[in-house]
Amino acid sequence: MSLEEYKKKRKFHETPEPPGTQFTEGNSRIYVIQRHDASKLHHDLRLEMNGVLKSWAIPKEPPTKKGIKRLAIKTEDHPLGYANFEGTIPEGQYGAGGVEIWDEGEYELLERKPNENIIVKIKGEKLRGKYCLINFSGEEKNWLFFKCD
Repeated sequence: MSLEEYKKKRKFHETPEPPGTQFTEGNSRIYVIQRHDASKLHHDLRLEMNGVLKSWAIPKEPPTKKGIKRLAIKTEDHPLGYANFEGTIPEGQYGAGGVEIWDEGEYELLERKPNENIIVKIKGEKLRGKYCLINFSGEEKNWLFFKCD
């Protein structure tokens, strides 16, 4: 997925979100979770992969302990600059509401099978350790996110 879907959903002259571009991936891997108080409060998990932030919406607070599983709904890729975004998306715009960084850091990719699973070692302030994203329905959008060590 490129940034086309992200750009189609936004009017950058009316929203403070970064328009962004796709970059070549470097050595570090960005990890961030943003608390998004939109029409429904949720958290957005973002992992840097292939020059963009792969993104999932998590309807409940992310799991900090083993044994707690959360639904993670795959959303459009976001530009790398979105990892630093905090602010208010104006009413009438896609995703209107407040966005704040809930946790951030880096991660190490341990395993990735596209549209099946992603296993990472997260090095954040609130989330630390091995986490799994498992596609449980065969559809690209439905995943489970949980601490797996």
